[in-house]
Amino acid sequence: MTAPALAHSTELGRMYARSLQDPPTVPSITTVIGQQATTLDGWIGYMAASAVAKHPDLGAAVGNPGQLRTVVRDSSNAAEQFRDAAAARGDRVHNYCEQVALRALDRPHSMAEAREALAEKGEENFALRFDTWWEDYDVKPLAPEITVWNQTVGYAGTLDLVATIGGKLCIIDYKTKGTDRNGQVKSLDAKVVMQLVAGMKAEESIVDEAAGSWEAWNYGQDPVLLGVAIGETEVRTLRANPEVLKAHWFKFASLRRVWQTSLDAAAAGTPLLDISPPGR
Repeated sequence: MTAPALAHSTELGRMYARSLQDPPTVPSITTVIGQQATTLDGWIGYMAASAVAKHPDLGAAVGNPGQLRTVVRDSSNAAEQFRDAAAARGDRVHNYCEQVALRALDRPHSMAEAREALAEKGEENFALRFDTWWEDYDVKPLAPEITVWNQTVGYAGTLDLVATIGGKLCIIDYKTKGTDRNGQVKSLDAKVVMQLVAGMKAEESIVDEAAGSWEAWNYGQDPVLLGVAIGETEVRTLRANPEVLKAHWFKFASLRRVWQTSLDAAAAGTPLLDISPPGR
């Protein structure tokens, strides 16, 4: 995702403001979903161990404790480096997708520059696969990178694309994904359903960020919710099962309450107090 104008990085996670002049007041959709407990301990350990095994100085470091510590230190943040690189790649791919939609809408765009940014990193295949998907699905964009707000529950977010496909209204979320050993793009996490249904349940969408003007959300009436996994070898399109949307919406709303109660607990005061032995 590119950087939405009303989004702010805060100690409480990504949050949104009502205008460029206002402070952020509600969490983003992804911040709310992030309240769901996940563990990456196994993956982090694997990445660190793999980095040690591939370190160019490993052979010379064997039997040399000082040099071996340097190898371990260099490899300890391998997972963080991989995550940051993947996030930067995702931003480049998302930006290209947005520019394709802007061009289709005859709006100002920088599609050539976005494609060049991918090519410079050896990532142009993401653009090629996306172009094929765009043509095959005959995507008719309505609103790319549109910021939405739900005041009742208290959240906001920026949707990748609202479009029509085959005459049906669609809310679309892009995910940049790696490729498995069989050359197939990896599937999407089920959390994308919460992300899509939260977008569908929006109440307003932005009109003017500077002025802070909003309008009623026009695209929440029974849209098709699509998660689009963009890889270097193919693009995989997955529809959120209409039968599960209610359950995932309730789950999202519950996670929003978790975010709020965590905030309230932190603001309540010092959680632990020193106590002296009896009689002193």
